Amino acid sequence: MTKTIVITEASSGIGEATAKFFAKKGWQVAATM
Repeated sequence: MTKTIVITEASSGIGEATAKFFAKKGWQVAATM
């Protein structure tokens, strides 16, 4: 089962880094800008 995470304000900074981190770990990332 794929894990999913929703991240807001993912266009830069910690939000962007967090989105990339979870994507590399195989999570399905739903990010808003």
